[in-house]
Amino acid sequence: MSERNPYPRDLSDEQWSLIEPVISAWKGRHRSVSGHQGAYDMREIVHAILYQGRTGCQWAYLPHDMPQKSATYYYFAAWRDDGTDRVIHELLRCQVRERARRLEDPTLVVSDTQSIHAAVGVPAATTGYDPAKRVPGRKRGLAVDVLGLVITVAALAANVHDNTAGIVLLDQVAEHTGSTVRKVLVDQGFKNQVVDHGVGLGIDVKIVARDPGRRSFRPQPKRWRGEQTYGILIPHRRLARDYEHRPSSSASRVYWAMTHVMTQRLTGANAPTWRVAQAVAA
Repeated sequence: MSERNPYPRDLSDEQWSLIEPVISAWKGRHRSVSGHQGAYDMREIVHAILYQGRTGCQWAYLPHDMPQKSATYYYFAAWRDDGTDRVIHELLRCQVRERARRLEDPTLVVSDTQSIHAAVGVPAATTGYDPAKRVPGRKRGLAVDVLGLVITVAALAANVHDNTAGIVLLDQVAEHTGSTVRKVLVDQGFKNQVVDHGVGLGIDVKIVARDPGRRSFRPQPKRWRGEQTYGILIPHRRLARDYEHRPSSSASRVYWAMTHVMTQRLTGANAPTWRVAQAVAA
């Protein structure tokens, strides 16, 4: 493959070194019968997945100097289905927490949900209408730690009640963090059903209510981390709507977006913003 000019969000050598061992180990376990290693560099496959996540383009609109749609989707789907995307994400999450002088797994997490529009063509069987937010599409649930790092993701139909989303998130948190999580903070959209389910898992679920005497917005201590993480995900345009036919693909997009964010944090790289562009133009 010929050399190409880098795109703004390509991984640096230092960033690629953080996830390359996992990708190389996966590739070593999935050799073809003939021993053929494929026509594409795995780093380029990852770049194509990250490029699509950041720009929001369709599979067929990937740039011509990147791996073909069929190859990129093959690896995206394979890593989604066997959990490789999550293995990479968890590896980086643990490193970010350790750098912040925290244990690998948290003791407190924050759960929140977000209803997002589904794109045309997304199967109706996996979508619904959220009457409270007047959004037809899917409900994205996140459980994050106090650093704003994603612990787990749930992608459900938008008409699913927050209680159901909360229970799914609790089960996933208990499964993936063992017994370390002792407390979960949620907003008023979650009800006592979630609290009772947490008791059965040994997790104290606390519903954080707004101050009824305050009309203006005020971030709630610790629980605002959930909102902050949604804000961090906004620049990844593939997450602006739910374009994925499978809910599992929707969850995978979040893990890849946060993987990209964490490689930047671990290497001290800052994402360019419109303010930087304006300053250069001036």
